[in-house]
Amino acid sequence: MALSKPTFFTHLKFLTKPYPHHHHPLPSFISLRFLSFATPEEAAAERRRRKRSLRIEPPLNSLRHSQPQQSQQPRPAQNPNAPKLPENVSILTGNRLNLHNKILTLIRQNDLDEAALYTRHSIYSNCRPTIFTCNAVMAALLRQSRYSDLLSLHRFITQAGVAANVVTHNLLINAYMDCRKTDTALEHYKQLINDAPFNPSPTTYRILIKGLIDNSKVERALELKDEMLSKGFNADPIVYSYLMWGEAKNSNADGVFKLYEELKEKLGGSVSDGVVYGSLMKGYFLRGMEKEAMECYEEAVGESSKIKMSAVAFNSVLDALSKNGKFDEALKLFDRIMAEHNPPIKLTVNLGSFNVMVDGYCAQGRFNDAIEVFKNMGEKRCSPDTLSYNNLIQQLCNNGLLGEAEELYNGMSEKGVSPDEFTFVLLMDTCFKEDRPDDAAGYFRTMIDSKLRPNLGVYNKLVDGLIKVGKIDEAKSFYDLMVGKLRMDTASYEYMMKALFEAGKVDEVLKMVGGILRDDASDFTEELQEFVNGELKKEGREEELVQLMGEVEKEKAEAAAREAEAAEKAKNSARAAVSSLISSKLFGAKDAEEESRADTENAVEAKAASEEGGEEVSDGETPFVEDGSGDVGSAEEAIEGEILAEVEVKSDGASEQVTA
Repeated sequence: MALSKPTFFTHLKFLTKPYPHHHHPLPSFISLRFLSFATPEEAAAERRRRKRSLRIEPPLNSLRHSQPQQSQQPRPAQNPNAPKLPENVSILTGNRLNLHNKILTLIRQNDLDEAALYTRHSIYSNCRPTIFTCNAVMAALLRQSRYSDLLSLHRFITQAGVAANVVTHNLLINAYMDCRKTDTALEHYKQLINDAPFNPSPTTYRILIKGLIDNSKVERALELKDEMLSKGFNADPIVYSYLMWGEAKNSNADGVFKLYEELKEKLGGSVSDGVVYGSLMKGYFLRGMEKEAMECYEEAVGESSKIKMSAVAFNSVLDALSKNGKFDEALKLFDRIMAEHNPPIKLTVNLGSFNVMVDGYCAQGRFNDAIEVFKNMGEKRCSPDTLSYNNLIQQLCNNGLLGEAEELYNGMSEKGVSPDEFTFVLLMDTCFKEDRPDDAAGYFRTMIDSKLRPNLGVYNKLVDGLIKVGKIDEAKSFYDLMVGKLRMDTASYEYMMKALFEAGKVDEVLKMVGGILRDDASDFTEELQEFVNGELKKEGREEELVQLMGEVEKEKAEAAAREAEAAEKAKNSARAAVSSLISSKLFGAKDAEEESRADTENAVEAKAASEEGGEEVSDGETPFVEDGSGDVGSAEEAIEGEILAEVEVKSDGASEQVTA
């Protein structure tokens, strides 16, 4: 409705008056909005009202996202070479948690091959395994001493971009230490220090120092201990126990007590962890202080003792007693901790406890008791591993108990334990000593069938044992089996050839030489060549070696020529295919258009000739064109030259397109 001029001015004066400000009382501390509703219907009505308001007025965050973000500064570009941060355990949910549990089930079922294969297949699937899943599989492989499979899986997940955490590095270092590759383990430790986006853990130093002690590198272990302390780590009693044990192994009692005093000083004047007491007892025994050693024993495990003893601590005390003429005391302590063992409330016994007692029984010559203790391991929920079996099998084999050792070997599969190379080598050597070469060869063949990788030393032991009992043919069959799997040295070749020469099998030697020359001529060294030539001279057949070497050289030259010829044919075929492809792409439509144009011109010329009374031209024929000289061929050459020139220009253009 329109307003009149007087009414408009009156309304304008009213608007220009100052608006009175009403001071509303501030809301109370507790608003009515936060009080609970009287009835469920009121709460439901409030929810409906809020939903309607959200539909009518969208939330501010949605409007904020819809606006152009021009005011925000661009993020700095990340360095692609920067190390990736490992995943957090919080991501282990949903399908990835289900995958993790499924792989753990395979590990508990001792199906490690399937667990590793399933992990590999899942890497590039929609449900990618976490580093925690990969670590679980690698830890299971480490427990069964399957180091090659562990390293292969680690290489695979690294190439797939799965960021490693400190547990992954610890597993890898542990594998290198078990394989006695201490230098490689230390290099990996330096890489962890310099490149990883996290620091090593106390477990890292425990693994490193224990591995160095096991490999008799006590001085390097002491340096690493000082490095650990310089990085701010607390003095670890377990690390000091390894160092004290290494000094005791070297019969250095002063080093044992020096480390103990250093640990006591760093812990405030007393050591409450019993893990060092076994090594301390060994130090007293080394000094001939038996009384002080037993006082230390009472202090650690006495009834009024306040020392915290774990299964590892008890094992160190048991070892100190059994190796220093106190085996009866060790038996009493073992019976006591067996009775106190109550998992998961109290853990006083583990696999190491049984290994210590097995060694003690074997040192006393009580092998049946050692086997009985080993078999009773399952009563305390302890499962033997490959190292435990190898330890007892070695004790039995060294004391002429091959039958008992084979019985243990046959029972490994029932316990879900796989023998390793060392297991088969122990049985193979003992079979040779017991004049059972066929069984020794059978163990070696079983090792090959189990996809284990014997080294050259194991192969040489087998060949040596077979040759000594006159089984030349069997030794040669194993040579043929292993020559493609092992890097033979000159001594191995020479030993096998010498046995064949002595058996009068010169043709077999020449066949071996031919195989060496064809595979890798560098293996046929001057020393080996002189040996073969000297033996052939004794047989009057030295010219056959020269003839054989010439034939092999001729075969290699012919093979190289055939390869060059095949490569040239393949190159020409590729060029022809490219030329055909370019021609078909560039001139296919042009040819059809020119053919249509030529047909039209022929028809017009034929019609004109017929009208003039000239000679008719049949369809499908191309009339000859005469030039001034009356030479028909020159016209054809001219047309052909124009076509070739056009094709050359087109080809140059196509080449430029392909190059571009």
